[in-house]
Amino acid sequence: MKIGVFSDSYRPYVSGVVLSIETFSRELSRLGHEIFVFAPDYPQVKGKKEPRLFRFPSFHTIFNREFYIALPLSWKARKYASRIGLDLIHVHSPFMLGQVGAGLARHLNVPLVFTYHTLYDQYMHYAPFAGQLTKKGIIRYAGNFCNRCDLVITPTGVIKEMIREQGVYKPVLAIPTGIYPERFQSGGSSFLQENFGISAQKKVLLFVGRIGKEKNLSFLLSAFALIAAQEREAVLVLVGGGPEERSLRSSAANLGIEGKVVFTGKLPPETVAGAYRSADLFVFPSVTETQGIVLVEAMAAGLPVVAKAAYGSLAMVDDGVTGYLCRGEEHEFAEKTLSILHDPQLKRRMSASALRQAEALAADKMALRLEKAYTALLAGDQEMLRQMGEKD
Repeated sequence: MKIGVFSDSYRPYVSGVVLSIETFSRELSRLGHEIFVFAPDYPQVKGKKEPRLFRFPSFHTIFNREFYIALPLSWKARKYASRIGLDLIHVHSPFMLGQVGAGLARHLNVPLVFTYHTLYDQYMHYAPFAGQLTKKGIIRYAGNFCNRCDLVITPTGVIKEMIREQGVYKPVLAIPTGIYPERFQSGGSSFLQENFGISAQKKVLLFVGRIGKEKNLSFLLSAFALIAAQEREAVLVLVGGGPEERSLRSSAANLGIEGKVVFTGKLPPETVAGAYRSADLFVFPSVTETQGIVLVEAMAAGLPVVAKAAYGSLAMVDDGVTGYLCRGEEHEFAEKTLSILHDPQLKRRMSASALRQAEALAADKMALRLEKAYTALLAGDQEMLRQMGEKD
């Protein structure tokens, strides 16, 4: 198959969407398919030519200087695509380049697939293209885009049910982004000790992700203040970069925990495994994830998870088995975290279960499922898609 992939973000930008595209592209290529990516240009890559990658001229936003918005020059995409002979188009956004991809699919008369990666109404502070639309308007917009497609992919069954309730009637399959479990089982367990001076005697609570409002990190700091009051060896490590770091540092100081909170900034992907391996527990307060790939990465490293019960975490964390889901406020989050830290047997049991669950979400297995969906779509086999959907 020749597959055209359209995305409003791509490397060197770092996000779950970009990771998903790269992972599936790598695995589908190994299965013998050709992947052609259509994405924004970035200053860091100007002048660099990559095979099967078409970059659109773009400009950065004042809301997030790392994020660039592509100019939707559909005629340039058509000219490039006309030489390829695409069999199918898979878009990863309902906005700029998603619209270009949808138009090109109609022009070429090929199937259109869309992955619903993001709870768009929760990210409007990063979305100048949303203009003055309300949250309900964004939800309606995304749902209408889904219904223009031949197949919609969601990262979890929870999101599949959500968009069904919002009026999406086209075929929907839940196919999580897979990971490479072995990558998170080989990191050095002394990484944080060697690079950030964290004593081996400390009990490390780890968060990995963007340091942004949508991650609910103020909640995590408040919960950690309660944890630190009962566990003097507890340390909170926040891996990632983002616009909220200064505000969160100030909040940590106000809570009297600044000496126990470590901001590492962005870490290269090859070193993040070391951070996971150096930790005791993964803490995840976000309520806006459609999957939360970092949850699976943490479990692949053998970390139990304590997370807010919402969307991605509901699908990825088996409550009481691979960790705990919290539906209440900071006191519940602190209590469940402390229960794992203070019970080595429970921690070992949850760690083993987390490893098994992560293995089931290996990248090659998820790519085979996506390939099967593509094949059924191209063959017009609606019964096969229906059967696949019943297994979600």
